[in-house]
Amino acid sequence: MMEISRSWTGHAGRHSRWRHLLTVLPLVGALTLLAGCGLFRDDPEQHEVGPVSTMPSGSSAHTLVVDGQERGFRLYRPANLARSTSVPLVVMLHGALGTGSQAENSYGWNAEADREGFVVAYPDGLSRSWAVGPDCCGPPARDGVDDVAFIQHLVSTVADQLPVDRNRIYATGISNGGMLAYRLACDTKLFAAIGPVAATQVGPCPSPAPTSVIHIHGTADQTVPFDGGPGKRDNDGTGRNPVKIDGPPTPDLLGQWRTTGGCGAPVTTVSGPVSTSAATCPGGRAVELVTVDDAGHQWPGAAGPEPAAQRLLGLDPPTTALDATETIWRFFDAHPRTGG
Repeated sequence: MMEISRSWTGHAGRHSRWRHLLTVLPLVGALTLLAGCGLFRDDPEQHEVGPVSTMPSGSSAHTLVVDGQERGFRLYRPANLARSTSVPLVVMLHGALGTGSQAENSYGWNAEADREGFVVAYPDGLSRSWAVGPDCCGPPARDGVDDVAFIQHLVSTVADQLPVDRNRIYATGISNGGMLAYRLACDTKLFAAIGPVAATQVGPCPSPAPTSVIHIHGTADQTVPFDGGPGKRDNDGTGRNPVKIDGPPTPDLLGQWRTTGGCGAPVTTVSGPVSTSAATCPGGRAVELVTVDDAGHQWPGAAGPEPAAQRLLGLDPPTTALDATETIWRFFDAHPRTGG
């Protein structure tokens, strides 16, 4: 197995005091029921990645072994992609209590990939959550799971088997998944840009590389508050499934990434309830904050999960004021890695 290192690493078996971002113990049975109803359906054809490409056109399911654990992900490859033409790769990271299959069904990335010509990977977090910092989130963090290593291994594997443009690899995600997108930008130089939605940055990030960032957030988000600090599901990192969300105010967080990138002052434009604060940076990079007035914890413009799953995932009904998927892709497409 390929060894992968990172700057923030938990230790397997240590008893950190972390909590799953959206865990409510009685929901386990309900999630199982939803899976049986097809909401979180999985492709029955599983592909263990080997030396010969097993990544067909369309949607397929795969497994990897990372740190001795089997990890799953889904891959969407548009049928019209030429096998010899290099294409972008987008890694879409589900929120807590979600799955790769749920993210594939909920946020419209497959349709965007068909229109624009790129590949999308949908990883599965262990226990439906991601380890993103010393106090978040849930069993993966408590048990020292190295999710950064998993995503690095996933990207490397897909890029070895498909003609991925190494300068156009991107990560996006919602809530706990958006937090992992920030963690990837903090700990690696793999991604040309990240696109967190309804998320924040937690844990140490002492010396990140300059990276293009587009962040989308609703001002009425009560789970990951726009103004920073703990949300309604925070338990200060206690218990078997601890979560501690203590990120800064969202505008301040984007200010930190502007400083990291040596960016200019942002320019703000307003279109109805949507405000965009955009700064240009050296090397063709950019940092943008897209704010949606009165929007909650959601992926704007998505059809969203069915109502029962929406409650389980802790999401609010999506606003129609913005198509987050199209907005993020336009930003990604405009900001490949240039080496500058």
